[in-house]
Amino acid sequence: MFGFLRRKRERKVFVIGLDCAEPSLLFNGWLNDLPHFRQLIQRGAYGKLTSSIPCITVPAWSSMLASKDPGTLGFYGFRNRADYSYENMTIATGNAVKERRVWEILGDAGKQVIVVGVPQTYPVRPVNGYLISSFLTPSTQRQYTWPNELRYEIDRVLEGRPYDVDVPQFRTEDKDHLLKQIYEMTEKRFKVLNYLVREKPWDFFIFVEMGVDRIHHGLWKYHDPAHPKYEPGNPYENAIHDYYVYIDQEIGKLLEALDDDTVVLVVSDHGAKKMDGGICINEWLRREGYLVLKEEPHEPGLVPFEKLEVDWEKTRAWGAGGYYGRIFLNVQGREPQGVIPASQYEQFRDELAERIRAIPGPNGEEIGTVVYKPQEIYHTVRNVAPDLIVYFGDLHWRSVGSLGHGDIYTFENDTGPDDANHAQDGLFILYDPRHNYGGRVVHGAQLMDIAPTVLKLMGVPIPADMQGKVIEV
Repeated sequence: MFGFLRRKRERKVFVIGLDCAEPSLLFNGWLNDLPHFRQLIQRGAYGKLTSSIPCITVPAWSSMLASKDPGTLGFYGFRNRADYSYENMTIATGNAVKERRVWEILGDAGKQVIVVGVPQTYPVRPVNGYLISSFLTPSTQRQYTWPNELRYEIDRVLEGRPYDVDVPQFRTEDKDHLLKQIYEMTEKRFKVLNYLVREKPWDFFIFVEMGVDRIHHGLWKYHDPAHPKYEPGNPYENAIHDYYVYIDQEIGKLLEALDDDTVVLVVSDHGAKKMDGGICINEWLRREGYLVLKEEPHEPGLVPFEKLEVDWEKTRAWGAGGYYGRIFLNVQGREPQGVIPASQYEQFRDELAERIRAIPGPNGEEIGTVVYKPQEIYHTVRNVAPDLIVYFGDLHWRSVGSLGHGDIYTFENDTGPDDANHAQDGLFILYDPRHNYGGRVVHGAQLMDIAPTVLKLMGVPIPADMQGKVIEV
């Protein structure tokens, strides 16, 4: 157990969230170039942080900060089925989060909190302190802060420049423009963070920087020699490295404002890895007879699944695209025109899962696809979960939902340029200025362990229904 957890004196906690930060880059490859991260690691404890399934921004950050798995939270990605109809979808905004996250628990206990950029904080809810919402915010012309007056302080800090909740266009071939957007967003975010950390009262401070995720997706092929599209000596070879160096410098300025009663946590919601290509899941389902169309698409080129004329009376399964695959079954008595008898549901699901696992790569090779049943990996399953969750090629391949690729394999992303997929392991670093842990490696930490660890550090009771455990060093 942490030595400092036995102390009665309450602590402050400062959480640095880096969306998509990859442990192999920060812990190994570039650590000598990152002096502030290096200091945190050398005096602290660190390790991989196993993400949620699926390992994507939504639901991962809410899973981390509520200490509940996606099934309990009741959402499985940005877009989720609203019901068992074929059309109704919902976006998992902050309104979808019904479980209390750590800053709400701390606020109820009288702790003052500052929350910046944490996904699923729009629409804005009151907090005991200050909040700036996240990248799902539709516009900063609407209320994006708590209290509302904070937005005018941000205007003054940024001297009239608009605050960026995200990069407006990260799926672009114009990489110079992408880098310009990322650096401008990050520079403004850290300017605001430096103001808040020094000028506002707080016991708990958390921010999430999205730039790491955006630069990975936009530029991974330029830096990773293992990527199939990598070209040695390209002009962006060091772009991701240089951004990590920039982030390290900015974090150093924030650390200067912290006192010796403040524990620092660095966390990422998942990692990153090369993307070899995409599996066109609906094309495969169609070729195998699981998905039937009433007629061929009228539009040339790629056609989103939502625009297809599906013959639901003959369709047994369909899929959705994204960094992971979602498979939905057309079940009698559940879907409006269900085909699969309920008594055959499990047998059919098992058989389909086995067939999906067996989909080879484009050269007939085994790619290591992993298929999950929600009921087997979650504490409970709320709302409408996918019937199967698929990691194609163990996340080296993404799922592509559109038709019109001419094959079940594609090497171009149907939603715009994207070089990286998510990796199951993110990272954490825990630094306590009162204790020197000597760079101790901690094994077995999971995303949901972060919230109870924060509560323990701050002397606030851990709710009994939290699924994570206090991380031990």
